[in-house]
Amino acid sequence: MRVLALSLLPLPALAGHELDGRDIAAGQAIYAEKCATCHGAKLQGQPDWQTPDDQGIYPAPPHDETGHTWHHSNADLFDYTKRGGQAIVADLGLKSFTSGMPGFGDTLTDEEIWQVLAYIRATWPDRIREIHASRNPPHD
Repeated sequence: MRVLALSLLPLPALAGHELDGRDIAAGQAIYAEKCATCHGAKLQGQPDWQTPDDQGIYPAPPHDETGHTWHHSNADLFDYTKRGGQAIVADLGLKSFTSGMPGFGDTLTDEEIWQVLAYIRATWPDRIREIHASRNPPHD
């Protein structure tokens, strides 16, 4: 299985910081239980994920390299996962965007959220991980 094989490979030294040293296998298991229903077992997302449905809600995007997850910083991904998409949309004052992403702050610990994010990152090709790392400046 490709994902399992990727989870066993060491990652190159990247500026991932919050994602470094996380339990990838635990993240994969949590993803399978809590995220795959919407985002797909292979992180492929839902069809037409860039087009809102009849209620104006955007389908779940892919978390593989074809999506936009890797365009965001670790902190933003953590916040989005913990608080939910609509909380972030409200913070940004976006009235034309409705997120269907629930918040997982009441069902997952912070560590579990980081593990899921680390698992997702572990599935990306090196080039994508390097680009993502550039969105996460080194900590002091």
